[in-house]
Amino acid sequence: MKDMKKYIAECIGTLTLVVLGCGTAMLVGCDAEKGGGYILTALAFGLVIVGMAYCVGNISGCHINPAVSLGVLMSGGMTVKEFVGYVISQCIGAFAGAGLLAAIFGLGNVTDKTGGFGSNGLGGVNGSAAAGLLVEIVLTFVFVMVILGVTSKKANHGSFGGLIIGWTLVLVHILGIGLTGTSVNPARSFGPAVVAAISGNTAPIACLWVFIVGPLVGAALAAVVYKFLESDK
Repeated sequence: MKDMKKYIAECIGTLTLVVLGCGTAMLVGCDAEKGGGYILTALAFGLVIVGMAYCVGNISGCHINPAVSLGVLMSGGMTVKEFVGYVISQCIGAFAGAGLLAAIFGLGNVTDKTGGFGSNGLGGVNGSAAAGLLVEIVLTFVFVMVILGVTSKKANHGSFGGLIIGWTLVLVHILGIGLTGTSVNPARSFGPAVVAAISGNTAPIACLWVFIVGPLVGAALAAVVYKFLESDK
């Protein structure tokens, strides 16, 4: 039952991230030249993490991201069984969140300014999968390194951990939105891409692998590097 509660918390947290983060992007757009929607979207994603950290963090750790879960797994913070349960729950939450957005924007006849339920793409890197991979690896590396540092037993950030992690997500979005839309989270990319494909737009799902592989590689590198840096050996 305890594990099930963790999985439910992860599902709810990821659903919330997609609805409020991707929903904001759909509503205001992510035009880097105009800037307003760009910044609002970055803030939306970061502030969701802050809110969820203080909401479900004491239940599941508030990963709401398979890349974060991978980093925690490689750092010895969870079992393989828990990891699998977390990832499945996160993907279900992301899909449900994207489905809610489809219902809200469809029933309200609201224009989706992203064209794909806030899904990620390679337009900012001229369609280059290699560049997209590099962007996602670097941004996820930074994000997961911060998470591992903040949640380390040696850390002493008190109750400010959620704020630090949330604002770091804002930071990586400020660079990444104009390049790949910023994933750093395979589940967040999975849900909108699948719902977009169901709705007839297959472009996001064609490059979805970039936003699964990139964040997972970045998280794995972060776990290895942080474990080395933190070791007393």
